[in-house]
This record gives sequence, structure tokens and C-alpha cells, in this order.
Amino acid sequence: MKKIEAIIRKSKFTSVKKALHDVGINFFSYWDVTGLGNEKEGHVYRGVSYSTSDIQRRYLSIVVNDDFEQAAIKAILESGATGNVGDGKIFVSNIEEAYRIRTGEKGGKTLN
Repeated sequence: MKKIEAIIRKSKFTSVKKALHDVGINFFSYWDVTGLGNEKEGHVYRGVSYSTSDIQRRYLSIVVNDDFEQAAIKAILESGATGNVGDGKIFVSNIEEAYRIRTGEKGGKTLN
């Protein structure tokens, strides 16, 4: 199992959510977050200067069986990109075990 953590633009959340549903990922958690990035200079939009670190972000936490890993990453990359600095990041880590609290089941079948 893999845990995919993605930090995306809040404005791209609807399209990312749809893309994940389209590849069969129907459950994940998310939070509204803010943070600081590597961007040193601001951008100007309609005469107003802003920093890309101030763009609203959404943090997604998705646990998938190994066979869904690449589909999930591709869905996020394609639907979450604007082509501009500040589009976000994706992190992937291994999950050792998962348990369903209600039944006590463990393993990959708990994700279904």
C-alpha cells in the first residue's frame, strides 16, 4: 500500500477530485492549509502584487493499493497543473499495514 500526499492549489481541488474519482479513487482526506515555498519574488495579477506562498492550498492524503499508485499520481499531475510556479507537490510513502476499525480486518482489503 502507498500513501500519496499532495499539496495542490485550492482552485484546482474540484478537477483533481473528479480525476481521482475517474480512476477509481473514491475516498481520501483533505485539509485547507497555508505554507511557505521556495518562491522569492512575487507575481503581479491585475496590478496587485502577491506571493505564491499566499495562494490557498489543499492538502490531500490518499492511501491506495500499489496498483492504483501511478493512476492516482497521473490524475493529480494532469488535473492539478496550471503550468505556473506554486502548483504544488506530491509525496509518496509506504504504508506498512492498515486496519478497518469496525471489523478488525487488516491489509489492502480495508481500502475497499
